[in-house]
Amino acid sequence: MTPAVCVSTLALAAGLLAGCGEVARLPVSAGTGPQPTLPAPQSTLIPTVNIAPAQPWPPGTSPTAAPGLQVVAFASGLDHPRWLYVLPNGDVLVAESNAPPKPEDSKGIKAWIMGLVMARAGAATPSANRITLLRDTHGDGVADMRTVLLEGLHSPFSIALVGSTLFVANTDGVLGFPYTTGQTRITEAGQPLVALPAGPINHHWTKNLIASPDGAKLYVTVGSNSNVGERGMAAEEGRAAIWEVDVKTGAHRIFASGLRNPNGMAWAPDNGALWTVVNERDEIGSDLVPDYMTSVRDGAFYGWPYSYFGQHEDVRVRPPQPALVASAVVPDYALGPHTASLGLASAEGTSLPAAFAHGMFIGQHGSWNRRPHSGYKVVFVPFTAGQPAGAPVDVLTGFLSADGHALGRPVGVALDQQGALLVADDVGNIVWRVTSSH
Repeated sequence: MTPAVCVSTLALAAGLLAGCGEVARLPVSAGTGPQPTLPAPQSTLIPTVNIAPAQPWPPGTSPTAAPGLQVVAFASGLDHPRWLYVLPNGDVLVAESNAPPKPEDSKGIKAWIMGLVMARAGAATPSANRITLLRDTHGDGVADMRTVLLEGLHSPFSIALVGSTLFVANTDGVLGFPYTTGQTRITEAGQPLVALPAGPINHHWTKNLIASPDGAKLYVTVGSNSNVGERGMAAEEGRAAIWEVDVKTGAHRIFASGLRNPNGMAWAPDNGALWTVVNERDEIGSDLVPDYMTSVRDGAFYGWPYSYFGQHEDVRVRPPQPALVASAVVPDYALGPHTASLGLASAEGTSLPAAFAHGMFIGQHGSWNRRPHSGYKVVFVPFTAGQPAGAPVDVLTGFLSADGHALGRPVGVALDQQGALLVADDVGNIVWRVTSSH
């Protein structure tokens, strides 16, 4: 490429990343709660792109914990830590992972823009493809032992232990590995349980899983292959859904559908309901569409791509499906537009102060399609009688610098054996640990 072309390309990129001037007209709080404000869609020739460029945490700095809490680095120097799982003996497993090659998802001007976005956000590094084990042998809240439990995986995202089998959700399938309590290295080959939709597009590549309380089933999230079905619905076969998978046979079915990009899942202790957080659609304005948290009903349809937040039709999707739109279930609780809410953990068993005893912790990875930014923090939604009851409470903030850089981006959240909150920060390459300050 000649210097002139390079300059022109960079200038065009800067212009595209600056967006077309569309800005939010409402605060994030307006798009939060059981009845969010849903203004008219705002269409632009070029999508609003407002990514927070990634930069490392300056030495000696950390996120800001809420009053009554404190935060320390449980482990640092990781390679894009995305997800966390705490084993019964207290060992913490970390999926160090990133997107796999997606050759058919990188064509065209929009894909080129998204490539620039991911690079600026610190999300364009090759995947480490491993599960790392962290152990705090001294009980001081900092991991002093680190080993590679599993390597050579394929963009792994999530882990679940059922009996003596450790299940790992790669981007293209679930594998089962034999596991013994205290084990620090697994060398046996994984046994395939079920293949998952992937392929050369694989737009939303992360696959999360959670075991049923009795260990008989796994529930697996499979995100959509597009923003709003623009590649045709044939490319969405089995996607935008949560699967129910039999642990013994791999037999599976669609448990719930119309979920654009479900990620975190958790069981509500009050009534045993399955909850998930979902990333909603982009490119219709900074105020739309709110990401959300919802209980997941067996057989329910949640709207994607034909509608959002119940019966709000997305006119970009053709042909329309009015019967499906009429059946769409309204999510329980909106989490603000473009917050990229990914992590979800029940507060059951937490040792944090009483204000955090009942509810859900949520890791918000942060926006790219909103001006100004949204997300980039960890929040807590209080629950009463199994349902959200009140506004979100900030748990960790400060992931955005004063000049708009992302010092970190929170993803997975989990409670450790002592009830502290662990947070995977895939830009800071750190696992943070949040405890009571009293």
